[in-house]
Amino acid sequence: MYILLGGNLGNRFLNIEKACGLIGERIGKIQTMSSIYETEPWGFDNTENFLNRVVVVETGLDYTNLLFTLQRIEKDLGRIKKTSIDYSSREIDLDILFYNLEIVEDKDIGLIIPHPRLHMRKFVLVPLAELAPHLLHPVFKVTMQELLDRCSDHKWVKKFLPVQ
Repeated sequence: MYILLGGNLGNRFLNIEKACGLIGERIGKIQTMSSIYETEPWGFDNTENFLNRVVVVETGLDYTNLLFTLQRIEKDLGRIKKTSIDYSSREIDLDILFYNLEIVEDKDIGLIIPHPRLHMRKFVLVPLAELAPHLLHPVFKVTMQELLDRCSDHKWVKKFLPVQ
């Protein structure tokens, strides 16, 4: 399963690191992770850039319990549940991108897998293509690298190197 981690408030790097630790403790073994990327905000104007990373996790959780566990991790790391549907700044955001390449639309919990906008966002596709360029999207039937090559998102995405 593939999870996107991101955030643009507080100590962005530490928030990503803490989220990885909690995913490992509560969800399952992180098999691999992408580089961390610094990215422009997508969907809203803000001066605070995001850090993003994709992790591949092995879990025994079904997608419902996975979603609820990710939401609990977000809350534990200081995320305040938004009251509007608009995009906004946040300490941490954890999104399920793929769950065993299943196609899920669960209206009861508000979950769509694969993530319905991943193909439109370079901040998702760049780390995904780093980890799994040949992974086939189960709906579009094209690889992550092909989706990245076709993506019309013009926001910049660059590798992040933390200050030592």
